[in-house]
Amino acid sequence: MVPDIGRGSRTHGLLVYLYGPGRREEHTDAHLVGSWDGFAPDPGRDTGLDPDPKVTLARLTAALDLRVKQAGDRAPAKHVWHCSVRTAPGDRRLDDEEWNAVAQRIVHATGIAPAGDPDGCRWVAVRHAEDHIHIVATLIRGDLRNPRLNYDFNKAQAECRRIEQEMGLRRLNAGDGTAAKNPSSAEKFKAERTGRPETSRETLREAVRRAVAGADSEEEFFTRLRGAGVRVRLRHAPSGDALGYNVALPGDRNRDGVPVWYPGSKLAPDLSLPKIRLRLTGGAAEPSASAVGADRTNWSPPARQRRNAVFIAERSVTLLERDEDGEAAAQLVGVGELLDAVAQTSPATTRAELAAAARAFERATRSHVRAERADTRALRSAARGIVQAGGALGRGEDGGTTAMLLSTLVLVTLAAARWHSARGHAQQAHASRQAAAHLRTAYRQAAVPPMRVLHDQGRALPEAQRRTHEATLRAVLPEKVVRAGGMKARTDALVATLAQAERAGHDAEALLRQAIDMRELDSAEDVNDVLVWRLRRIAQLPAHPGEGARRPQAATRQATTPSSRTSERNATAAVPLGTVQDPNRRSPGR
Repeated sequence: MVPDIGRGSRTHGLLVYLYGPGRREEHTDAHLVGSWDGFAPDPGRDTGLDPDPKVTLARLTAALDLRVKQAGDRAPAKHVWHCSVRTAPGDRRLDDEEWNAVAQRIVHATGIAPAGDPDGCRWVAVRHAEDHIHIVATLIRGDLRNPRLNYDFNKAQAECRRIEQEMGLRRLNAGDGTAAKNPSSAEKFKAERTGRPETSRETLREAVRRAVAGADSEEEFFTRLRGAGVRVRLRHAPSGDALGYNVALPGDRNRDGVPVWYPGSKLAPDLSLPKIRLRLTGGAAEPSASAVGADRTNWSPPARQRRNAVFIAERSVTLLERDEDGEAAAQLVGVGELLDAVAQTSPATTRAELAAAARAFERATRSHVRAERADTRALRSAARGIVQAGGALGRGEDGGTTAMLLSTLVLVTLAAARWHSARGHAQQAHASRQAAAHLRTAYRQAAVPPMRVLHDQGRALPEAQRRTHEATLRAVLPEKVVRAGGMKARTDALVATLAQAERAGHDAEALLRQAIDMRELDSAEDVNDVLVWRLRRIAQLPAHPGEGARRPQAATRQATTPSSRTSERNATAAVPLGTVQDPNRRSPGR
C-alpha cells in the first residue's frame, strides 16, 4: 500500500478533478467512502437535495473550506492536504467500508484528524478506481489552529505497513526517507502528452548522475552536464561563489513559457551541489591507471579500462564484507558511479539493461548509514577511465572485457544486497537485487560470442589434455561450491581457459586455486563463467579468445604454494584504498 502526499491551495479545483473523468477517462463511479463526520455531501451519489452534481460539489467545497474562511489570514497559503493511497498490484479488491477504515487510520496517524478529537481537520475520502482512494483535508482545526503535521509522510508510510499486515495485503518494503522524489502525477501526464518515455525529473536525474561519474572537478561536472544537452543555471552568493545549481531540459516549459528548472537537491538527496562537492573532494578521481599494465598490452582503451575496473570492483566486494559501515557506504556510492560510467559507454546490445541496472542501483547508494569520506579514488578512477576511453564496440576484445566486467559487477551488486539486508535496508537491498538481475541479462548478451568460441576450443582439445584439466577441476573445486553455484556438467570453456593459461606459461592448478581463493562463489549463477573470467584476467589472457595471449612474467610461471597464496591475499587486503595494483605482482618476500 503506497501513500503519496501533496499540498495545494485550491479545494474546489482538486475536487473537480477527482469527480471528473480524469485526464484519460480513467475515473469511474467517483464517490465518497468516508468523511470527517460521515455526512458530507457526495457529488457522485447524492441526488436528494439537488440532482445537479456541480451544486453538490460546491456544497462539499464550502463545507471543507468553512474553517479556512473562519481563520482568515491565519490560514496557511497551501491549506489543502491531499493523500492518495494505492494498493499494490495483485492485491485483493477492498470494498468501500475497508477503504473508509484505511482513510480514518491515515488521518489519525498523520495528525489530520486524531480519533476522538472533535476539533480535528475536515476531510473526505474519494474513490474513483478499484485500487486507490484520495484523501482531501483542509488544514484548519475546529479551534482554528493549524494541525501538527511533522513527518506526516513517514507516519502515513508506517501506518500503511500496519494496514498491510492486518488486512492481508502485499507487504511492501518500508521507506527510510532517503529515496529520490518521485515524479508527480502532473509530470507523468505531461511526459505522456509530449510523447517522452519518462518525466523530465527522471531524465535530468540520470543526466546529472552520469555527469558526475568519474568527474575530477566541479568545472568538469558542469561541462559534462552541458555537453549532454542539459540547461544549467548556477545560484551564486553575493561573494560570487556558487551556492547551488538548477537544471532543465531544452524545450521543457510551463504554461507561461518559462523553462521548468529543477534544483539538484530535488532530483535526489545526494545530487545537491554541496553533496557533489564532498564526493569530488573526498575521492577525487586520479589520472586513470591500469591494473593490467597498459605498457604490456595492445588492447584498445575501452578493453583496457574495463579490465582495470574488474580488478577494482572485485576489491569492493571485500570491502562490503567488512564491518566498517561508513567505508562500505562510501564504496556503494563509488560502485554507483562505475555502473553509470559503464551504462553510458556500453555497446548497443547491452545498453538498455545496463541503463536499467544503473537506475536501480541508484537507490542502493543512499541509506541512513553515513558514507564516511573513505578513499574511493580507485572506483572513481575506474569510472573516469571508462568514460574517457569511450564506448566499446561490443565485439572482439571490447565485447569480451565487457562480459568480464559484467560478471564481476553481478557479484558486487549481490554483495551490496547482502550488506543492506543485514542492516534492515529493505528498499536498498531490493534495488541491489534488481540491479543484479539487469546485469545478469546484460552479461548473457555480452558473453555469447566469446563463450561460444571457448566452448568450441574446449571441445577441440586432444582427449588426453581434456581429461587432465577435468581432473584438475575435480580435485580443486570444493564440492560445496559446485552445489551452491550450480556447476554445469559442461566445462568446455573452463577447460579451454586452463589449457590456454598453461600454454602461456602458467601452472594451471595453482592459477585455478588462486581464482577460487579470490572470492566466494556461493552467489554465482554459473561457477564456470565466473572462474573463466577470473582466470583470464589473472593470467592476462584475451577476454575474447584467439586475440593473442600475453606470456606472464617469470614470477607468475612458478607454481603457487598455499602459503604464498595466503601471503598474496594478505598483501592485497593491505593495499590502501585507491591504490591500483597489478594482480600478477608478487608480494614482498615471495
